[in-house]
Amino acid sequence: MRFFSDNAAPVHPKIMQAIADANHIDTAYDGDRWSTQLDARFGELFGCEVAVLWVATGTAANCLALTSLCQPHQGIICNREAHIEVDECGAPGFYTGGAKLMLVGGDGAKVAPGTVNELLGTIRDDVHQVQAAALSITNATEYGLVYSPEEVSALSALCRQRGLGLHMDGARFANAVASVERHPADITVRAGVDVLSFGFAKNGGMGAEALVYFDPALADAARYRRKRAGHLQSKGRFLAAQLLAMLEGDLWLENARAANSAAQIIATAAAERLLYPVQANEIFIRLTAAEAATLRASGFDFYDWGDGAARLVTSWHHAEADVAPLARAIDSL
Repeated sequence: MRFFSDNAAPVHPKIMQAIADANHIDTAYDGDRWSTQLDARFGELFGCEVAVLWVATGTAANCLALTSLCQPHQGIICNREAHIEVDECGAPGFYTGGAKLMLVGGDGAKVAPGTVNELLGTIRDDVHQVQAAALSITNATEYGLVYSPEEVSALSALCRQRGLGLHMDGARFANAVASVERHPADITVRAGVDVLSFGFAKNGGMGAEALVYFDPALADAARYRRKRAGHLQSKGRFLAAQLLAMLEGDLWLENARAANSAAQIIATAAAERLLYPVQANEIFIRLTAAEAATLRASGFDFYDWGDGAARLVTSWHHAEADVAPLARAIDSL
């Protein structure tokens, strides 16, 4: 009864099978028959021309994306609770060669055009201050909130006006798409996103993320940066096979819907304990230390989120029967 993180979830059987099916001799690096299908398959998904690079981790995907939008002397605007600020150990600065993260506030780790404009208004247009080059948003956010297509479009319009690139950290992109029930292009390329870090490891994958460039020309230098960063795996077909298997029959979306549905069962039981609306697969609730101890004594695993709060995360494999005991336990506190 583990609800600590969707990173801890099992790998989907179809992904395991895809990895096994790729276990024979083929061309190395990214020239194999799986890797060479990625541009076309993701292009079909988003309805446009794209360039796709596989990488092994979300941190690498985010940071390689940012290197495509930002020079070492420039800055990247993000929420002060964004994963690239709080949980990536300075990797954005490392990968970009020193670019600065420029932090803004926002409830539920969201970014709004007004806060971006406010920050930009404080930056002098001279050589003595870091100039912003990109905006990075997370969808779903670190608190499980989802950007609507209209919200992304509003941020994109501001980025175009101010000459900024727009990156979307989509570690839980599948959950966001399942939540808004719109075409994946509606909250990315049609809304003005330049590059997407499309997460799969949290959604049933073993260890593969997709870096999706909606401007394929941006991917040219990224291929060299991926190699230089040590992320061009010699047996990349095993990463590509995972991505293709997730796209087959919209498994990525099926998994996300299952996780989101499981989260709603817990959210209903939590009711007034909720700290944020539950829009994806993360639930943040108020819990005293004694209540948290009670749940753990009953066998439930979760993440303490500061004083008096907890984070619960559902995964693709959680059916109603898996989450019902936790819902009852929370309801009985």
